[in-house]
Amino acid sequence: MSDAPVRCPWAGTSPDYVAYHDTEWGRPVVDDVAIYEKLCLEGFQSGLAWITILRKRENFREAFNAFDPHAVAGFGAADVARLLGDAGIVRHRGKIEATITNARAVVALWDAGRSLASLVWSFEPDRTSRPAPGGLESLPASTAESVALSKQLRHCGFVFVGPTTAYSAMQALGVVNDHLDTCHVRAACEEARQAQQR
Repeated sequence: MSDAPVRCPWAGTSPDYVAYHDTEWGRPVVDDVAIYEKLCLEGFQSGLAWITILRKRENFREAFNAFDPHAVAGFGAADVARLLGDAGIVRHRGKIEATITNARAVVALWDAGRSLASLVWSFEPDRTSRPAPGGLESLPASTAESVALSKQLRHCGFVFVGPTTAYSAMQALGVVNDHLDTCHVRAACEEARQAQQR
């Protein structure tokens, strides 16, 4: 009998996936820059496997000035051309331009005295009404909350943030805890979520 910890099946056996699953996915994030990065990377992931993005994440960080919204908001046509020639990232014009647009949306929130974290976390579901998921088949692609979050983000000027992308971000950022009830890190993620100031 194996003594290996039980994980969500999507984590597989890849060291990159296992580390991401165990130490990041589902743990609460309230830093605006980290949330902006996650939204952008989830947008880049659309149509691709997350492992592709995960393995290129450091390249993305280098290409986009560590996802500093003020820096990326200043990108122009020359930067888009540079990024389209960067084999270390996903070279998709729409997604690159969306990352710049979204940086400007973050800065606009800041200029208005708001935070991206408070916006995203305001769509946290009522935890008392959400049962622990029983299997991968029970996990939705989107929810009423992710639809509402997507709509609000778009209202604030964000793009490439449809309901499915928004829900993936909510899962990754710990806004919901979708670790399966058998997963060895579910309880730790929930404890961290309970302790999180909202």
